[in-house]
Amino acid sequence: MKCPHFAQLVPIQAAKLENSNAIRFKKSGAKFWEVITWAEFADSVDALAKALYDLGVSQEHKVSILAPNMPESFIVDFAAFSIGAITVPLYASSSLSQVKYAIEDASVSVIFVGEQVQYDIACELMSSTNVLKHIVVYNEKVRLRSELNSVYFSSLLHKGEHSDSGTEVEKIRAIASEDSIASIVYTSGTTGKPKGVIITHKNLLASMRIHDMRLTSVSGEDRSVSFLPMNHIFERCWCYFCFYKGIEIYVNKNTGDILSTLKEVRPTIFCAVPRFWEKVYNSIQHNIESKGAVAKGVFVWALAVGRSYHLEHKRLRVKSDLLLKISYQIANRFVFSKIKKNLGLGNANILPTAGAAMSNEIIEFFRSIGVPILFGYGLTETTATVACYEKYGYVIGSVGSPMPSLQVMIGEENEILVKGDTVSSGYYNQPEATKEAFTEDGFFRTGDSGELVNNHINLTERIKDLFKTSNGSYIAPQQIEMKLAADKYIDQVVIIGDNFNFVTAIIFPNLELLKDVAEKKGIKYTWIDELVVKSDIVQFYYQRVNVLQKDLASFEQVKKISLIPKGFTFDSGELTNTYKLRRAVIAQKYRSLIDKMYAS
Repeated sequence: MKCPHFAQLVPIQAAKLENSNAIRFKKSGAKFWEVITWAEFADSVDALAKALYDLGVSQEHKVSILAPNMPESFIVDFAAFSIGAITVPLYASSSLSQVKYAIEDASVSVIFVGEQVQYDIACELMSSTNVLKHIVVYNEKVRLRSELNSVYFSSLLHKGEHSDSGTEVEKIRAIASEDSIASIVYTSGTTGKPKGVIITHKNLLASMRIHDMRLTSVSGEDRSVSFLPMNHIFERCWCYFCFYKGIEIYVNKNTGDILSTLKEVRPTIFCAVPRFWEKVYNSIQHNIESKGAVAKGVFVWALAVGRSYHLEHKRLRVKSDLLLKISYQIANRFVFSKIKKNLGLGNANILPTAGAAMSNEIIEFFRSIGVPILFGYGLTETTATVACYEKYGYVIGSVGSPMPSLQVMIGEENEILVKGDTVSSGYYNQPEATKEAFTEDGFFRTGDSGELVNNHINLTERIKDLFKTSNGSYIAPQQIEMKLAADKYIDQVVIIGDNFNFVTAIIFPNLELLKDVAEKKGIKYTWIDELVVKSDIVQFYYQRVNVLQKDLASFEQVKKISLIPKGFTFDSGELTNTYKLRRAVIAQKYRSLIDKMYAS
Protein backbone atom coordinates (compact mmCIF):
# COMPACT_ATOMS: atom_id res chain seq x y z
CA MET A 1 0.00 0.00 0.00
CA LYS A 2 1.22 3.51 -0.81
CA CYS A 3 0.44 5.97 1.96
CA PRO A 4 2.21 9.37 2.02
CA HIS A 5 1.01 10.24 5.52
CA PHE A 6 -1.17 8.76 8.27
CA ALA A 7 -3.62 11.64 7.70
CA GLN A 8 -4.49 9.94 4.39
CA LEU A 9 -4.44 6.28 5.51
CA VAL A 10 -8.13 5.88 6.36
CA PRO A 11 -9.46 7.74 3.27
CA ILE A 12 -7.17 5.72 1.00
CA GLN A 13 -8.27 2.39 2.50
CA ALA A 14 -11.93 3.42 2.52
CA ALA A 15 -11.79 4.20 -1.19
CA LYS A 16 -10.51 0.66 -1.86
CA LEU A 17 -12.29 -1.39 0.79
CA GLU A 18 -15.44 0.72 1.37
CA ASN A 19 -17.97 -1.86 2.67
CA SER A 20 -15.38 -4.30 4.08
CA ASN A 21 -15.11 -4.54 7.85
CA ALA A 22 -12.45 -2.37 9.48
CA ILE A 23 -13.31 -2.83 13.18
CA ARG A 24 -15.51 -5.12 15.24
CA PHE A 25 -16.44 -4.47 18.86
CA LYS A 26 -18.91 -5.45 21.57
CA LYS A 27 -20.90 -3.10 23.71
CA SER A 28 -20.89 -3.89 27.43
CA GLY A 29 -22.99 -6.99 28.10
CA ALA A 30 -23.70 -7.63 24.40
CA LYS A 31 -23.42 -11.08 22.85
CA PHE A 32 -22.77 -10.04 19.27
CA TRP A 33 -19.97 -8.15 17.59
CA GLU A 34 -20.91 -4.86 15.96
CA VAL A 35 -19.21 -3.78 12.76
CA ILE A 36 -17.61 -0.54 11.57
CA THR A 37 -16.95 -0.68 7.82
CA TRP A 38 -14.14 1.22 6.19
CA ALA A 39 -16.65 3.71 4.75
CA GLU A 40 -18.15 4.28 8.21
CA PHE A 41 -14.67 4.54 9.73
CA ALA A 42 -13.69 7.22 7.21
CA ASP A 43 -16.96 9.16 7.72
CA SER A 44 -16.47 9.16 11.51
CA VAL A 45 -12.84 10.27 11.18
CA ASP A 46 -13.89 13.16 8.92
CA ALA A 47 -16.75 14.17 11.23
CA LEU A 48 -14.56 14.16 14.34
CA ALA A 49 -11.77 16.03 12.54
CA LYS A 50 -14.24 18.80 11.69
CA ALA A 51 -15.64 18.85 15.22
CA LEU A 52 -12.16 19.15 16.72
CA TYR A 53 -11.27 21.89 14.26
CA ASP A 54 -14.39 23.78 15.34
CA LEU A 55 -13.23 23.43 18.98
CA GLY A 56 -10.04 25.22 18.00
CA VAL A 57 -7.85 22.11 17.70
CA SER A 58 -5.51 22.21 14.73
CA GLN A 59 -1.88 21.71 13.77
CA GLU A 60 0.47 20.79 16.65
CA HIS A 61 -2.32 21.00 19.26
CA LYS A 62 -2.51 18.00 21.58
CA VAL A 63 -5.40 15.70 22.37
CA SER A 64 -5.15 12.88 24.90
CA ILE A 65 -6.85 9.47 25.11
CA LEU A 66 -7.50 7.93 28.53
CA ALA A 67 -9.67 4.86 27.95
CA PRO A 68 -9.74 1.07 27.87
CA ASN A 69 -9.60 -0.51 24.41
CA MET A 70 -12.56 0.95 22.52
CA PRO A 71 -13.07 1.61 18.78
CA GLU A 72 -13.60 5.32 19.39
CA SER A 73 -9.88 5.68 20.15
CA PHE A 74 -8.98 4.70 16.59
CA ILE A 75 -11.34 7.39 15.29
CA VAL A 76 -9.70 9.95 17.60
CA ASP A 77 -6.22 8.98 16.40
CA PHE A 78 -6.92 9.42 12.71
CA ALA A 79 -9.13 12.48 13.18
CA ALA A 80 -6.28 14.16 15.03
CA PHE A 81 -3.82 13.16 12.30
CA SER A 82 -6.20 14.63 9.70
CA ILE A 83 -5.89 18.13 11.19
CA GLY A 84 -2.22 17.93 12.13
CA ALA A 85 -2.92 17.49 15.84
CA ILE A 86 -0.78 15.36 18.15
CA THR A 87 -2.21 12.47 20.18
CA VAL A 88 -1.08 11.73 23.74
CA PRO A 89 -2.28 8.20 24.59
CA LEU A 90 -2.38 7.22 28.27
CA TYR A 91 -3.05 3.98 30.15
CA ALA A 92 -6.67 3.63 31.26
CA SER A 93 -5.36 2.56 34.67
CA SER A 94 -3.19 5.67 35.10
CA SER A 95 -3.41 7.51 38.40
CA LEU A 96 -4.42 11.16 38.72
CA SER A 97 -0.81 12.24 39.23
CA GLN A 98 0.38 10.29 36.17
CA VAL A 99 -2.30 11.80 33.96
CA LYS A 100 -1.70 15.28 35.32
CA TYR A 101 2.01 15.07 34.59
CA ALA A 102 1.40 14.15 30.93
CA ILE A 103 -1.43 16.66 30.43
CA GLU A 104 0.64 19.53 31.80
CA ASP A 105 3.92 18.48 30.19
CA ALA A 106 2.35 18.20 26.73
CA SER A 107 -0.18 21.06 27.21
CA VAL A 108 -3.16 18.89 26.26
CA SER A 109 -6.34 20.88 25.60
CA VAL A 110 -8.82 18.04 24.89
CA ILE A 111 -9.00 14.66 26.62
CA PHE A 112 -11.07 11.69 25.45
CA VAL A 113 -12.08 9.31 28.24
CA GLY A 114 -13.78 5.93 28.24
CA GLU A 115 -15.54 5.18 31.51
CA GLN A 116 -16.59 6.84 34.77
CA VAL A 117 -13.25 6.31 36.51
CA GLN A 118 -11.35 8.07 33.70
CA TYR A 119 -13.96 10.84 33.53
CA ASP A 120 -13.63 11.51 37.25
CA ILE A 121 -9.85 11.87 36.86
CA ALA A 122 -10.36 14.28 33.95
CA CYS A 123 -12.80 16.32 36.05
CA GLU A 124 -10.22 16.60 38.84
CA LEU A 125 -7.71 17.86 36.28
CA MET A 126 -10.17 20.44 34.94
CA SER A 127 -10.17 21.96 38.40
CA SER A 128 -6.42 21.85 38.97
CA THR A 129 -4.83 22.71 35.63
CA ASN A 130 -5.24 25.57 33.19
CA VAL A 131 -4.34 23.70 30.00
CA LEU A 132 -7.25 21.24 29.78
CA LYS A 133 -10.32 22.80 28.13
CA HIS A 134 -12.61 19.97 26.99
CA ILE A 135 -13.55 16.44 28.10
CA VAL A 136 -15.12 14.02 25.59
CA VAL A 137 -16.69 10.81 26.95
CA TYR A 138 -17.13 7.56 25.00
CA ASN A 139 -19.59 5.75 27.28
CA GLU A 140 -22.96 7.50 27.49
CA LYS A 141 -23.68 5.80 30.83
CA VAL A 142 -21.05 8.04 32.43
CA ARG A 143 -22.63 10.74 34.57
CA LEU A 144 -21.51 14.13 33.27
CA ARG A 145 -21.04 17.12 35.55
CA SER A 146 -23.07 20.05 34.29
CA GLU A 147 -20.62 22.65 35.52
CA LEU A 148 -17.74 21.27 33.43
CA ASN A 149 -17.08 21.56 29.71
CA SER A 150 -17.71 17.90 28.88
CA VAL A 151 -19.65 16.18 26.13
CA TYR A 152 -20.41 12.67 24.92
CA PHE A 153 -18.41 11.39 21.95
CA SER A 154 -21.58 10.73 19.92
CA SER A 155 -22.74 14.32 20.40
CA LEU A 156 -19.40 15.72 19.27
CA LEU A 157 -19.47 13.39 16.27
CA HIS A 158 -22.98 14.60 15.40
CA LYS A 159 -21.80 18.23 15.48
CA GLY A 160 -18.95 17.33 13.15
CA GLU A 161 -21.33 15.67 10.69
CA HIS A 162 -23.14 19.01 10.32
CA SER A 163 -20.03 21.20 10.34
CA ASP A 164 -18.96 23.38 7.41
CA SER A 165 -15.24 22.93 8.19
CA GLY A 166 -14.66 20.13 5.69
CA THR A 167 -12.72 22.34 3.27
CA GLU A 168 -10.34 23.50 6.01
CA VAL A 169 -9.76 19.90 7.16
CA GLU A 170 -8.98 18.77 3.61
CA LYS A 171 -6.51 21.63 3.16
CA ILE A 172 -4.62 20.59 6.30
CA ARG A 173 -4.73 16.92 5.30
CA ALA A 174 -3.36 17.74 1.84
CA ILE A 175 -0.27 19.55 3.18
CA ALA A 176 0.52 17.03 5.92
CA SER A 177 4.26 16.50 6.41
CA GLU A 178 5.88 13.24 7.44
CA ASP A 179 8.24 15.25 9.64
CA SER A 180 5.38 16.45 11.83
CA ILE A 181 4.76 14.86 15.24
CA ALA A 182 2.04 12.20 15.30
CA SER A 183 2.12 11.23 18.99
CA ILE A 184 3.87 11.84 22.27
CA VAL A 185 3.96 8.51 24.07
CA TYR A 186 4.87 8.63 27.75
CA THR A 187 7.00 5.72 28.89
CA SER A 188 5.93 4.10 32.14
CA GLY A 189 9.52 3.81 33.29
CA THR A 190 10.85 1.62 36.11
CA THR A 191 12.57 4.58 37.74
CA GLY A 192 12.20 8.35 37.65
CA LYS A 193 9.62 10.51 35.90
CA PRO A 194 8.01 9.42 32.63
CA LYS A 195 9.49 10.75 29.40
CA GLY A 196 7.36 11.77 26.43
CA VAL A 197 8.73 9.95 23.40
CA ILE A 198 8.24 11.91 20.18
CA ILE A 199 6.81 9.72 17.40
CA THR A 200 6.64 11.39 13.98
CA HIS A 201 4.61 10.37 10.96
CA LYS A 202 7.90 9.42 9.34
CA ASN A 203 8.53 6.99 12.22
CA LEU A 204 5.10 5.41 11.76
CA LEU A 205 5.36 5.10 7.98
CA ALA A 206 8.81 3.55 8.26
CA SER A 207 7.46 1.08 10.81
CA MET A 208 4.71 0.05 8.39
CA ARG A 209 7.19 -0.45 5.55
CA ILE A 210 9.67 -2.59 7.46
CA HIS A 211 6.93 -4.78 8.92
CA ASP A 212 5.48 -5.24 5.46
CA MET A 213 8.91 -6.40 4.27
CA ARG A 214 9.45 -8.79 7.20
CA LEU A 215 5.96 -10.22 7.80
CA THR A 216 5.32 -11.50 4.30
CA SER A 217 2.65 -14.01 5.34
CA VAL A 218 0.35 -11.28 6.67
CA SER A 219 -2.43 -10.11 4.33
CA GLY A 220 -5.89 -8.58 4.25
CA GLU A 221 -7.28 -12.10 4.71
CA ASP A 222 -6.05 -12.16 8.33
CA ARG A 223 -8.07 -11.07 11.34
CA SER A 224 -6.60 -9.66 14.52
CA VAL A 225 -7.66 -9.17 18.14
CA SER A 226 -6.57 -6.08 20.07
CA PHE A 227 -6.31 -6.71 23.81
CA LEU A 228 -3.06 -5.14 25.03
CA PRO A 229 -3.59 -1.50 26.06
CA MET A 230 -3.85 0.57 22.88
CA ASN A 231 -1.43 3.20 24.16
CA HIS A 232 1.28 0.52 24.49
CA ILE A 233 3.56 1.16 21.50
CA PHE A 234 3.50 -2.55 20.60
CA GLU A 235 -0.30 -2.80 20.37
CA ARG A 236 -0.61 0.68 18.89
CA CYS A 237 1.75 0.04 15.99
CA TRP A 238 0.34 -3.45 15.46
CA CYS A 239 -3.16 -2.03 15.03
CA TYR A 240 -1.82 0.63 12.68
CA PHE A 241 -0.16 -2.13 10.67
CA CYS A 242 -3.47 -3.99 10.50
CA PHE A 243 -5.16 -0.87 9.14
CA TYR A 244 -2.26 -0.40 6.73
CA LYS A 245 -2.82 -3.94 5.43
CA GLY A 246 -6.61 -3.74 5.45
CA ILE A 247 -6.96 -6.30 8.25
CA GLU A 248 -10.11 -6.48 10.37
CA ILE A 249 -9.52 -5.78 14.08
CA TYR A 250 -11.67 -7.19 16.90
CA VAL A 251 -11.40 -4.83 19.87
CA ASN A 252 -11.33 -6.72 23.19
CA LYS A 253 -12.24 -4.14 25.83
CA ASN A 254 -11.73 -6.13 29.03
CA THR A 255 -8.45 -8.05 29.33
CA GLY A 256 -10.18 -10.63 31.51
CA ASP A 257 -12.29 -11.64 28.50
CA ILE A 258 -9.38 -12.39 26.19
CA LEU A 259 -9.46 -16.20 26.44
CA SER A 260 -13.17 -16.34 25.64
CA THR A 261 -12.65 -13.77 22.86
CA LEU A 262 -9.93 -15.92 21.27
CA LYS A 263 -12.20 -18.97 21.31
CA GLU A 264 -15.01 -16.97 19.76
CA VAL A 265 -13.06 -15.03 17.13
CA ARG A 266 -10.33 -17.60 16.36
CA PRO A 267 -7.96 -14.90 15.07
CA THR A 268 -5.09 -15.54 12.72
CA ILE A 269 -2.89 -12.85 14.24
CA PHE A 270 -2.63 -10.83 17.47
CA CYS A 271 0.18 -9.48 19.60
CA ALA A 272 0.79 -10.42 23.23
CA VAL A 273 3.38 -10.06 25.97
CA PRO A 274 5.33 -13.05 27.39
CA ARG A 275 3.27 -12.92 30.59
CA PHE A 276 0.19 -13.99 28.60
CA TRP A 277 1.96 -17.03 27.14
CA GLU A 278 3.47 -17.95 30.53
CA LYS A 279 -0.03 -18.21 31.99
CA VAL A 280 -1.32 -20.23 29.04
CA TYR A 281 1.71 -22.53 29.24
CA ASN A 282 1.24 -23.14 32.97
CA SER A 283 -2.44 -23.88 32.43
CA ILE A 284 -1.64 -26.46 29.74
CA GLN A 285 1.04 -28.07 31.91
CA HIS A 286 -1.34 -28.28 34.86
CA ASN A 287 -3.96 -29.93 32.66
CA ILE A 288 -1.45 -32.48 31.39
CA GLU A 289 -0.30 -33.28 34.93
CA SER A 290 -3.88 -34.13 35.85
CA LYS A 291 -4.07 -36.81 33.14
CA GLY A 292 -3.28 -40.50 33.54
CA ALA A 293 0.03 -42.16 32.71
CA VAL A 294 -1.04 -43.19 29.19
CA ALA A 295 -2.23 -39.70 28.23
CA LYS A 296 0.98 -38.19 29.64
CA GLY A 297 3.05 -40.65 27.63
CA VAL A 298 1.18 -39.81 24.43
CA PHE A 299 1.77 -36.10 25.01
CA VAL A 300 5.50 -36.58 25.64
CA TRP A 301 5.73 -38.55 22.37
CA ALA A 302 3.72 -35.93 20.45
CA LEU A 303 5.84 -33.07 21.81
CA ALA A 304 9.04 -34.83 20.72
CA VAL A 305 7.57 -35.30 17.23
CA GLY A 306 6.49 -31.66 17.10
CA ARG A 307 9.92 -30.49 18.17
CA SER A 308 11.60 -32.52 15.46
CA TYR A 309 9.11 -31.43 12.80
CA HIS A 310 9.02 -27.69 13.58
CA LEU A 311 12.36 -26.90 15.19
CA GLU A 312 14.78 -29.38 13.64
CA HIS A 313 13.29 -29.51 10.14
CA LYS A 314 10.79 -26.79 9.20
CA ARG A 315 12.68 -23.99 11.01
CA LEU A 316 15.90 -24.90 9.21
CA ARG A 317 14.16 -25.74 5.92
CA VAL A 318 15.32 -29.34 6.17
CA LYS A 319 13.02 -31.77 4.36
CA SER A 320 11.09 -34.13 6.68
CA ASP A 321 11.03 -37.83 5.87
CA LEU A 322 7.75 -39.66 5.36
CA LEU A 323 7.71 -41.21 8.84
CA LEU A 324 8.12 -37.82 10.54
CA LYS A 325 5.38 -36.29 8.37
CA ILE A 326 2.94 -39.08 9.21
CA SER A 327 3.89 -38.98 12.90
CA TYR A 328 3.32 -35.24 13.00
CA GLN A 329 -0.06 -35.53 11.30
CA ILE A 330 -1.11 -38.02 14.00
CA ALA A 331 0.31 -35.87 16.82
CA ASN A 332 -1.36 -32.76 15.44
CA ARG A 333 -4.74 -34.40 14.87
CA PHE A 334 -5.05 -36.15 18.22
CA VAL A 335 -3.07 -33.84 20.55
CA PHE A 336 -2.02 -30.42 19.25
CA SER A 337 -5.19 -29.51 17.34
CA LYS A 338 -7.27 -30.11 20.47
CA ILE A 339 -5.06 -27.81 22.55
CA LYS A 340 -5.13 -25.12 19.86
CA LYS A 341 -8.89 -25.42 19.37
CA ASN A 342 -9.46 -25.07 23.11
CA LEU A 343 -7.37 -21.88 23.09
CA GLY A 344 -8.87 -20.47 19.89
CA LEU A 345 -5.51 -20.70 18.12
CA GLY A 346 -6.36 -23.22 15.42
CA ASN A 347 -6.14 -20.60 12.65
CA ALA A 348 -3.00 -18.83 13.87
CA ASN A 349 -0.73 -17.35 11.19
CA ILE A 350 1.78 -15.41 13.29
CA LEU A 351 1.55 -14.30 16.93
CA PRO A 352 3.99 -11.44 17.63
CA THR A 353 5.23 -11.43 21.22
CA ALA A 354 7.49 -8.86 22.89
CA GLY A 355 7.78 -6.49 25.83
CA ALA A 356 9.85 -8.63 28.20
CA ALA A 357 12.17 -11.61 28.41
CA MET A 358 10.66 -14.97 27.55
CA SER A 359 11.74 -18.46 28.52
CA ASN A 360 13.25 -20.57 25.74
CA GLU A 361 11.35 -23.53 27.15
CA ILE A 362 8.01 -21.78 26.61
CA ILE A 363 8.87 -20.63 23.10
CA GLU A 364 10.05 -24.12 22.15
CA PHE A 365 6.88 -25.64 23.59
CA PHE A 366 4.48 -23.48 21.61
CA ARG A 367 6.52 -23.68 18.43
CA SER A 368 6.63 -27.47 18.78
CA ILE A 369 2.84 -27.79 18.99
CA GLY A 370 2.39 -25.48 16.01
CA VAL A 371 1.54 -22.21 17.75
CA PRO A 372 3.63 -19.69 15.74
CA ILE A 373 4.90 -17.31 18.42
CA LEU A 374 6.97 -14.62 16.70
CA PHE A 375 9.25 -13.36 19.43
CA GLY A 376 10.79 -9.94 19.08
CA TYR A 377 12.27 -6.89 20.76
CA GLY A 378 11.64 -3.18 20.60
CA LEU A 379 11.12 0.03 22.51
CA THR A 380 8.81 3.01 22.45
CA GLU A 381 11.75 5.07 21.18
CA THR A 382 12.15 2.78 18.16
CA THR A 383 8.43 2.85 17.27
CA ALA A 384 8.21 -0.73 18.49
CA THR A 385 10.14 -3.43 16.66
CA VAL A 386 13.93 -3.47 16.47
CA ALA A 387 14.20 -7.21 15.78
CA CYS A 388 11.98 -10.28 15.53
CA TYR A 389 11.99 -13.87 14.33
CA GLU A 390 11.95 -14.47 10.62
CA LYS A 391 9.79 -17.18 9.06
CA TYR A 392 12.75 -19.55 8.79
CA GLY A 393 16.13 -19.71 10.47
CA TYR A 394 15.07 -18.00 13.68
CA VAL A 395 17.27 -18.76 16.67
CA ILE A 396 15.56 -19.59 19.95
CA GLY A 397 17.42 -17.77 22.69
CA SER A 398 17.68 -14.66 20.53
CA VAL A 399 15.10 -11.94 19.90
CA GLY A 400 15.47 -12.43 16.16
CA SER A 401 17.31 -10.55 13.47
CA PRO A 402 17.21 -6.75 13.00
CA MET A 403 14.32 -5.40 10.96
CA PRO A 404 15.01 -4.33 7.37
CA SER A 405 16.66 -0.92 6.98
CA LEU A 406 17.64 -0.69 10.65
CA GLN A 407 21.29 -0.42 11.70
CA VAL A 408 22.11 -2.26 14.90
CA MET A 409 25.51 -2.32 16.57
CA ILE A 410 26.99 -3.10 19.98
CA GLY A 411 28.51 -0.19 21.89
CA GLU A 412 30.21 0.32 25.24
CA GLU A 413 29.12 -2.00 28.05
CA ASN A 414 27.73 -4.20 25.27
CA GLU A 415 24.83 -1.77 24.85
CA ILE A 416 22.58 -2.32 21.84
CA LEU A 417 22.56 0.78 19.62
CA VAL A 418 19.99 1.43 16.89
CA LYS A 419 19.74 3.86 13.98
CA GLY A 420 16.98 4.13 11.37
CA ASP A 421 13.82 5.92 10.28
CA THR A 422 11.74 4.33 13.05
CA VAL A 423 13.93 5.82 15.79
CA SER A 424 12.39 8.75 17.68
CA SER A 425 14.03 12.16 17.48
CA GLY A 426 13.98 12.38 21.28
CA TYR A 427 11.97 13.29 24.35
CA TYR A 428 9.43 16.09 24.48
CA ASN A 429 10.58 19.07 26.56
CA GLN A 430 13.69 17.18 27.69
CA PRO A 431 16.71 18.28 25.62
CA GLU A 432 19.28 16.92 28.11
CA ALA A 433 17.65 13.48 28.23
CA THR A 434 17.50 13.51 24.43
CA LYS A 435 21.18 14.34 24.16
CA GLU A 436 22.10 11.56 26.57
CA ALA A 437 20.02 9.05 24.62
CA PHE A 438 22.12 9.25 21.46
CA THR A 439 25.75 8.63 20.57
CA GLU A 440 27.75 11.29 18.75
CA ASP A 441 27.14 9.50 15.44
CA GLY A 442 23.38 9.36 15.94
CA PHE A 443 22.73 5.87 17.29
CA PHE A 444 20.03 5.53 19.93
CA ARG A 445 21.18 4.02 23.22
CA THR A 446 18.62 1.33 24.08
CA GLY A 447 19.82 0.75 27.64
CA ASP A 448 19.83 -2.98 26.92
CA SER A 449 23.00 -5.03 26.81
CA GLY A 450 23.45 -7.84 24.34
CA GLU A 451 25.40 -9.27 21.46
CA LEU A 452 25.05 -9.80 17.72
CA VAL A 453 25.67 -13.40 16.67
CA ASN A 454 25.19 -14.30 13.01
CA ASN A 455 22.89 -11.30 12.61
CA HIS A 456 20.70 -12.35 15.54
CA ILE A 457 20.40 -10.23 18.68
CA ASN A 458 20.91 -11.95 22.01
CA LEU A 459 19.74 -9.81 24.91
CA THR A 460 21.69 -10.00 28.13
CA GLU A 461 19.96 -7.57 30.46
CA ARG A 462 18.73 -4.06 31.02
CA ILE A 463 21.97 -2.25 31.84
CA LYS A 464 20.31 -0.33 34.69
CA ASP A 465 18.91 -3.57 36.13
CA LEU A 466 22.32 -5.22 36.44
CA PHE A 467 23.49 -5.34 40.03
CA LYS A 468 26.64 -6.32 41.80
CA THR A 469 26.89 -8.43 44.93
CA SER A 470 29.12 -7.32 47.78
CA ASN A 471 31.55 -10.00 46.55
CA GLY A 472 31.97 -8.04 43.29
CA SER A 473 30.02 -10.43 41.04
CA TYR A 474 27.64 -8.97 38.46
CA ILE A 475 24.14 -10.47 38.39
CA ALA A 476 21.56 -10.24 35.59
CA PRO A 477 18.32 -10.65 37.58
CA GLN A 478 15.94 -10.95 34.62
CA GLN A 479 17.71 -14.08 33.36
CA ILE A 480 17.31 -15.77 36.74
CA GLU A 481 13.71 -14.58 37.09
CA MET A 482 12.88 -15.96 33.67
CA LYS A 483 14.24 -19.39 34.61
CA LEU A 484 12.28 -19.54 37.84
CA ALA A 485 9.04 -18.10 36.43
CA ALA A 486 8.92 -20.90 33.86
CA ASP A 487 7.93 -23.24 36.69
CA LYS A 488 4.19 -23.85 36.84
CA TYR A 489 4.18 -23.48 40.63
CA ILE A 490 5.66 -19.96 40.41
CA ASP A 491 3.50 -17.07 39.28
CA GLN A 492 5.90 -14.16 39.85
CA VAL A 493 9.43 -13.78 41.14
CA VAL A 494 11.84 -10.93 41.85
CA ILE A 495 15.55 -11.46 42.42
CA ILE A 496 17.32 -9.52 45.20
CA GLY A 497 21.07 -9.16 45.66
CA ASP A 498 22.34 -5.66 44.91
CA ASN A 499 25.19 -4.99 47.37
CA PHE A 500 24.40 -8.16 49.33
CA ASN A 501 26.77 -11.11 49.51
CA PHE A 502 24.38 -13.64 47.96
CA VAL A 503 21.22 -13.80 45.85
CA THR A 504 17.71 -14.23 47.26
CA ALA A 505 14.22 -14.33 45.74
CA ILE A 506 10.74 -13.18 46.64
CA ILE A 507 8.24 -15.55 45.08
CA PHE A 508 4.50 -15.25 44.56
CA PRO A 509 3.25 -18.83 44.06
CA ASN A 510 0.59 -20.05 41.65
CA LEU A 511 -2.13 -20.09 44.30
CA GLU A 512 -4.30 -22.80 42.76
CA LEU A 513 -1.37 -25.21 42.46
CA LEU A 514 -0.16 -24.20 45.92
CA LYS A 515 -3.51 -25.27 47.36
CA ASP A 516 -3.18 -28.60 45.55
CA VAL A 517 0.25 -29.15 47.12
CA ALA A 518 -1.15 -28.34 50.58
CA GLU A 519 -4.01 -30.81 50.09
CA LYS A 520 -1.67 -33.60 48.98
CA LYS A 521 0.63 -32.98 51.92
CA GLY A 522 -2.27 -32.78 54.38
CA ILE A 523 -1.32 -29.27 55.46
CA LYS A 524 -4.04 -27.44 57.40
CA TYR A 525 -4.47 -23.68 57.03
CA THR A 526 -7.13 -20.98 57.21
CA TRP A 527 -5.58 -18.19 55.16
CA ILE A 528 -3.05 -18.09 52.29
CA ASP A 529 -0.87 -15.90 54.52
CA GLU A 530 -0.47 -18.89 56.84
CA LEU A 531 0.19 -21.35 54.03
CA VAL A 532 3.09 -19.50 52.39
CA VAL A 533 5.16 -19.64 55.59
CA LYS A 534 4.58 -23.34 56.36
CA SER A 535 7.96 -25.10 56.48
CA ASP A 536 6.85 -27.97 54.21
CA ILE A 537 5.63 -25.50 51.57
CA VAL A 538 8.78 -23.39 51.73
CA GLN A 539 10.91 -26.54 51.45
CA PHE A 540 8.86 -27.66 48.44
CA TYR A 541 9.72 -24.38 46.69
CA TYR A 542 13.38 -24.61 47.66
CA GLN A 543 13.52 -27.99 45.92
CA ARG A 544 11.94 -26.60 42.75
CA VAL A 545 14.21 -23.55 42.70
CA ASN A 546 17.32 -25.71 43.10
CA VAL A 547 16.36 -27.83 40.10
CA LEU A 548 15.55 -24.78 37.96
CA GLN A 549 18.85 -23.02 38.69
CA LYS A 550 21.22 -25.98 38.54
CA ASP A 551 22.94 -24.69 35.39
CA LEU A 552 23.60 -21.23 36.86
CA ALA A 553 26.96 -20.23 38.27
CA SER A 554 27.24 -20.58 42.03
CA PHE A 555 27.26 -16.81 42.64
CA GLU A 556 24.06 -16.46 40.55
CA GLN A 557 22.12 -19.13 42.40
CA VAL A 558 19.35 -18.18 44.80
CA LYS A 559 20.34 -19.09 48.35
CA LYS A 560 17.19 -18.05 50.21
CA ILE A 561 13.58 -17.53 49.26
CA SER A 562 10.47 -15.92 50.78
CA LEU A 563 6.93 -16.67 49.60
CA ILE A 564 4.33 -13.90 49.57
CA PRO A 565 0.51 -14.31 49.56
CA LYS A 566 -0.27 -11.54 47.08
CA GLY A 567 1.29 -10.84 43.68
CA PHE A 568 2.92 -7.70 42.31
CA THR A 569 0.50 -5.33 40.53
CA PHE A 570 0.66 -1.95 38.83
CA ASP A 571 -2.17 -0.71 41.07
CA SER A 572 0.17 -1.11 44.04
CA GLY A 573 3.03 0.51 42.13
CA GLU A 574 5.16 -2.65 42.01
CA LEU A 575 4.77 -3.09 38.24
CA THR A 576 4.79 -0.65 35.37
CA ASN A 577 1.74 -0.69 33.11
CA THR A 578 3.72 -2.94 30.78
CA TYR A 579 4.28 -5.45 33.60
CA LYS A 580 7.93 -4.67 34.23
CA LEU A 581 9.12 -4.88 37.82
CA ARG A 582 9.70 -1.63 39.71
CA ARG A 583 12.61 -3.00 41.70
CA ALA A 584 13.08 0.06 43.91
CA VAL A 585 9.42 0.03 44.96
CA ILE A 586 9.49 -3.71 45.68
CA ALA A 587 12.73 -3.41 47.65
CA GLN A 588 11.21 -0.68 49.81
CA LYS A 589 7.85 -2.40 50.33
CA TYR A 590 9.42 -5.74 51.27
CA ARG A 591 12.38 -4.32 53.19
CA SER A 592 11.62 -6.26 56.38
CA LEU A 593 11.27 -9.53 54.46
CA ILE A 594 14.56 -8.89 52.64
CA ASP A 595 16.33 -7.96 55.87
CA LYS A 596 15.12 -11.21 57.42
CA MET A 597 16.59 -13.27 54.56
CA TYR A 598 19.97 -11.60 55.04
CA ALA A 599 19.86 -11.46 58.84
CA SER A 600 22.05 -14.51 59.30
